Amino acid sequence: MKIGYLVNGYPRNSHSFIRREIKALESLGAEVFRYSQRPLDVPLASEADREEHRRTRELLGAGVLAHVWALVAVALRRPLAFARALTTALRLGSRSERGVLRHVVYLAEAAVLERWLRGTGVTHVHAHFGSIATTVALLCRCLGGPPFSFTIHGMDEYDNTREKVSHAAFVLVVSSFGRAQLYRRVDAAEWPKIHEVHCGVDGDLLTAPLTHVPEAPQFVCVARLHIEKGHLVLLEAAARLAADGVRFEIALLGDGPHRSMIEERVRALGLDGRVKVAGWRSEDEVREAILASRALVLPSFTEGLPVVLMEALALGRPVIASTLSGIPELVMPGVNGWLVPAGSVDALVQAMKEALEAPPARLEAMGRAGAAFVAERHDTRKEARKLLALFQSATGGAARAFGDPPEGASAREVATRPSGSASALPRSAVR
Repeated sequence: MKIGYLVNGYPRNSHSFIRREIKALESLGAEVFRYSQRPLDVPLASEADREEHRRTRELLGAGVLAHVWALVAVALRRPLAFARALTTALRLGSRSERGVLRHVVYLAEAAVLERWLRGTGVTHVHAHFGSIATTVALLCRCLGGPPFSFTIHGMDEYDNTREKVSHAAFVLVVSSFGRAQLYRRVDAAEWPKIHEVHCGVDGDLLTAPLTHVPEAPQFVCVARLHIEKGHLVLLEAAARLAADGVRFEIALLGDGPHRSMIEERVRALGLDGRVKVAGWRSEDEVREAILASRALVLPSFTEGLPVVLMEALALGRPVIASTLSGIPELVMPGVNGWLVPAGSVDALVQAMKEALEAPPARLEAMGRAGAAFVAERHDTRKEARKLLALFQSATGGAARAFGDPPEGASAREVATRPSGSASALPRSAVR
């Protein structure tokens, strides 16, 4: 079957899990077309991501004239569908912080996407993240595009959730916590559409032999340099450790809008010799940094279920993470890591001390437990099989191109009519 993947910005250094998911689907026989709303705006550290970029079509990159022509063409070809889509865009915009004007732009992007999808024969669109990309997928469906689904990852993706879920063929969450948050935002009648499919890690991580934990007092933090990732709390904890005479080093891998602020704080706290801001690194370099550490630290203020925690555990390294969202479903205190209250410097200092003082044998035992757990729940290929079953059920199991809904169909019918019913998906299709 032919599937279109739509992401607001793809590829990105932090979205390797999407690339792995696509590759796993392709290995199972699906043909996947990649679409990004925005052009690439940051350097890509991985050759695999650079290859993905070459295979990805960018909606905004099509240009203003292409968007105007796509809108005019669909308005002439299907005036009632266009009117319903425009009404939907205006309604969504009036309820969103992004406003009406941006949603008119999203409608133009949806028109371009609908045109491209017709040309490729895509039978289903899947959007990652429940925000802008899902809005475009919904509007594309209103214009006569194929059924769509989307994955919600974090707490900042619940804009117009009720309407998006009602129009979607099905919706994915990456944790039980995410499922519960979605349950409380939509009608109970929509709950059968919601399925838990986990993000996964590469098979080579799951099968690679585990290595010894080093004696060196090294931590690694792999995250976008944004205040919500808790770097400033980590630096405060590091300053406390330094004041107590504790030996340690921390490598901060990643980049983002708050890099200069974080670097300034490193200098202000006198941590230049202990904390290194390394920027984005390739996947191989990230893995090497994780293996060189005693534990990975991620003291976030908000999260979904971070893939980097799975990767560290798969590599046999315990993790220190915040007690929030879906993280407690992955990190078990004393078994494969430490959980600390988000924002608590005291708790973070204590966890880091314990990781530094623990004998390597204990850290290795925690790492083995983490690797076994990740292999059971976060194998990309296993999760892709569940996802492919959902795609096939939503399209009636047939790899056929979509057609325009009849002019007399209601707006809800246009948006929600899949070739098959996702509400009737067998529970055996997903965990």
